[in-house]
Amino acid sequence: MGDGFPIDIILFAMVAAFIVLRLRSVLGRRTGNERQRPDRISTGSRARPEDKSGEKQEAENGADKVVQLHDQGPEPEVQAETETPLAASLNEIKAADPRFDPDEFVDGACTAFEVIVEAFAEGNTDKLRPLLSDEVYDNFASAIDTRKQASETLETTIIGIKGTDILEASMEDGTARVSVKFDTEQINVTLNEAGDVVDGDADHITRVVDIWTFGRDTQSRDPNWQLVRTETSQ
Repeated sequence: MGDGFPIDIILFAMVAAFIVLRLRSVLGRRTGNERQRPDRISTGSRARPEDKSGEKQEAENGADKVVQLHDQGPEPEVQAETETPLAASLNEIKAADPRFDPDEFVDGACTAFEVIVEAFAEGNTDKLRPLLSDEVYDNFASAIDTRKQASETLETTIIGIKGTDILEASMEDGTARVSVKFDTEQINVTLNEAGDVVDGDADHITRVVDIWTFGRDTQSRDPNWQLVRTETSQ
């Protein structure tokens, strides 16, 4: 080569200038106002402001992942079972006497019913005395005396007790009272001194409904109940 400006340097400079111009035309120039690229490593996804469809799609997709809880409304109130006056009275008796049990009481009342009816028919006042209150005993004893004076006898056969129900109960001044209905089938015959039937029919079964009230002082150590009142249901 000669001493002049090397031609190959000029050619390299022209090629370099050409490459720079091409890069600028493809990449453009950075002015500081360029749009920021979305951060792909963000803990929360952000849709671009102008991409409205993207927001809608994301909301719909999110809605699919939400478990809808149906409104069950307020919890229904549990209605306490209303206590009847009879149940309240029986509970009051049980509070005063923890040994009291309505079912056992009815069983005992049935036994007392049969014993008292039998003793009355026999005229056995000694058996009746501890089972009856003073007033009831006086009435029973008076009826027995009247029958004896007439030289009459009473024959009573209890065919069966068809049903029993506690009708009423009360607690007053420590004294408990319970009324029981006895639905029974009986044969009652009154005979004179000669053995003739003066009342009743030995071949006829009669349905008799009695309501007996038993009482007991719950403060007493004596656990036995007494018959304090009798009536016959028509």
